[in-house]
Amino acid sequence: MTWPITWDDVLAAGARLAPYLSPTPLRHYPALDAEVGHGIRVLVKHDNHLPTNAFKARNGLALITALPEEARRRGVVAATRGNHGAGLAWAGQLLGVPVTICVPLRNNREKNAAIRGFGAELIEAGNDYDSAVEVAKKLVEERGLTMAHSTNDPAVIAGAATITAEILDQVANDPALGGALDAMVVAVGGGSQAVGAMTATRALRPEVEVYGVQAADAAAIHDSWHAGTPLARDRAPTFADGLATRQTYELTFDALRAGLRDFVVATEAQLAAAVRMMIRTTHNLAEGAGAAGLAGLLELRERLAGKTVALILSGSNIDESTLRRVMTDTI
Repeated sequence: MTWPITWDDVLAAGARLAPYLSPTPLRHYPALDAEVGHGIRVLVKHDNHLPTNAFKARNGLALITALPEEARRRGVVAATRGNHGAGLAWAGQLLGVPVTICVPLRNNREKNAAIRGFGAELIEAGNDYDSAVEVAKKLVEERGLTMAHSTNDPAVIAGAATITAEILDQVANDPALGGALDAMVVAVGGGSQAVGAMTATRALRPEVEVYGVQAADAAAIHDSWHAGTPLARDRAPTFADGLATRQTYELTFDALRAGLRDFVVATEAQLAAAVRMMIRTTHNLAEGAGAAGLAGLLELRERLAGKTVALILSGSNIDESTLRRVMTDTI
């Protein structure tokens, strides 16, 4: 197979992001180690500290800064459940690029407000993320906009890969982190984080194993990985918005198949428990997808006993009503 991006692509994305984004913290919490157990040392990458409270700020900025000037003038369009749209809207506002965002009907109102707050045009249509993608495609044809897909774009994946590039640099150069890293457990969704992680580890630390985790209620990409062929589902009713995909994606699926050490699912209850654990042990808010790496680690902890494992707290944009259900254990 042809890998979707190169290490040079990651370096180029990092150089484009550097004037606007500082590296996010990588922290170790003994309280989290104690709750995970099995002698595992957990490192948490805090992309919830980015300007949009999610890693998608990297992806949006990496994509827009890679566009030629003519495409920037015309503007970009994307489909999202929230974080990708906010990342693009923020980047567009920063660089003066018009952004149109398509979200499903009944989408998270707080995420919609954030997207509008960054100056994007918001269009509400379709029943889920994949339906919103079809609306965005029509706008490409009608308005001549550039499609800014949340997964199927090399610049997006390269932007996501800068997360792991930073992790590897921080592990190597911060004495407090101990220099060791054995594995990463990464939320998949469409796959940009995971393929980005594998691109960076392949280049710099090939001994680091990368594991994927997906919501059990949006398991199409997980089931496809295990079946060895793309599968689709009719619904993806998970509260973890960033994992609410119901199919595979051309640019990431083969790489996920080739590079992931294993791929597990987490139930809604397990994702909610991981959100609570992240709050309790790190005092950082996590949305469902942001805590998915921790949920996956808990599923894999016997296998990863005694190892140093990095997780990406990829976002904290959970709405108030969902957070109430999570905290009262009514998910």
